[in-house]
Amino acid sequence: MGLRINQVVPNFTADTSEGEINFHDWIGDSWAILFSHPKDFTPVCTTEFGAVAQLADEWEKRGTKVIGISVDGVEDHRKWKGDIESYAGAKAGFPIIADEDLTVSKLYDMLPEDAYLPDGRTPADSATVRSVFVIGPDKQLKLSMTYPMTVGRNFAEILRALDGLQAGLKHGVATPANWVPGEDVIIPPSVSNDDAKAKFGAFETIFPYLRKTKDPS
Repeated sequence: MGLRINQVVPNFTADTSEGEINFHDWIGDSWAILFSHPKDFTPVCTTEFGAVAQLADEWEKRGTKVIGISVDGVEDHRKWKGDIESYAGAKAGFPIIADEDLTVSKLYDMLPEDAYLPDGRTPADSATVRSVFVIGPDKQLKLSMTYPMTVGRNFAEILRALDGLQAGLKHGVATPANWVPGEDVIIPPSVSNDDAKAKFGAFETIFPYLRKTKDPS
């Protein structure tokens, strides 16, 4: 069974390109994004790590730490960072977890318990290690998504989803389809009209269960 929203994510200790970490301690009081990759020195993954590196200022603005994971070792991770930084034109300052024994991949249900890495393995042997986990300061899973190897992840969408999660936690709102910061948000049905008026001021009632108000942010 996979991880569920609002479940505390499993803790682990692992070697990374920046030294050993305890995952929960590493998160601390921050938000965190764990993004996984099936192998180092692969084309789509290189572009994705590059995109994460280019967004360093955006993660920092949102109090969010990012950490990668791949099923190769620390030395390969460090060498691969050179390619990532060359491609992105930006420093890859985030750690990359070395998951050679698949401990984390199995712990986070990206691979089945009986999975193993054969000699001469290719990315196809760990293809499902293509997931994103957004984790709150409470160590609970807030969002997850998994992509196939042929489709590069859209980190602008991950950033947008993070904004929605943080807005919801801070202001007690929900966000509509295709929402971006600054657009109207949704008042949850659990909030009465009187309470909504007291909290948000003016709001638009589209249906009794769909009310919109200005972005409190």
